[in-house]
Amino acid sequence: MSTEHIVGEKSREAKINGAFVTMADALMKEYDIVDLLSTLLNVSTDVLGLDAGGILLVDAGGDLELVASTSEEARVVETIIIAAGEGPCIDCYNTAAPVSVAEIEDVATKWPKFYRTALEQGFRSTFAVPMRLRNEVVGVMNLLHSQPGHISEEDGLIAQALADLAVLGVLHERNFRSPFAITEQMHLALDTRILVEQAKGVLAHSEKLTMTEAFNALRQYARANDTTLRRVAEAITQRSITTTEVVAARPRP
Repeated sequence: MSTEHIVGEKSREAKINGAFVTMADALMKEYDIVDLLSTLLNVSTDVLGLDAGGILLVDAGGDLELVASTSEEARVVETIIIAAGEGPCIDCYNTAAPVSVAEIEDVATKWPKFYRTALEQGFRSTFAVPMRLRNEVVGVMNLLHSQPGHISEEDGLIAQALADLAVLGVLHERNFRSPFAITEQMHLALDTRILVEQAKGVLAHSEKLTMTEAFNALRQYARANDTTLRRVAEAITQRSITTTEVVAARPRP
């Protein structure tokens, strides 16, 4: 085995360990679900070498709704939303098993709308992971890549383990024995997402930011002030903090 290969393996192992440390660290602090799931997406795409992704949770009507994405720009969001209507996310949710599509062109007939949207946005392959609590699927993590190819079995297991850890985090502050815990948390996540969308819009418009920059600014302000993303979003929409204050918390280049 070459020295370069050994170094590469160690580097990858360190990245995987770092991903689980990041997730565990997020769970040790005060957090809200959207922030936690955004962290999950960031570490998952980084470790697996993928380009983008989104997380969908099941609403009260049994439909998948977008809660978090790696980018707040339309190309990722649109693709994930389409996938919630037809595509790998639906199959993943219905079967409670991962769904891997090595070449999106192969599903042109099966999922025509998803196929067209994914290719238009530059994606060639996708991998959907169920987010499960015991025997119940509460959501789906969908990961996207600009290159064709199946995800390896090892990477699939890593993605599933990270998703499982996030689900435990979703329920961390609730009573696991409560039959309403999952439903309450899913409602809270979807409600938080709406607040965050409103705050992003205000921040992007006022400070001339992209939607991704606005979302990152909200997260950074929340962490700098030891509070939750939801509270910051509420404060922005209620004008109890200014957009200038939020932007000031961003790290300087």
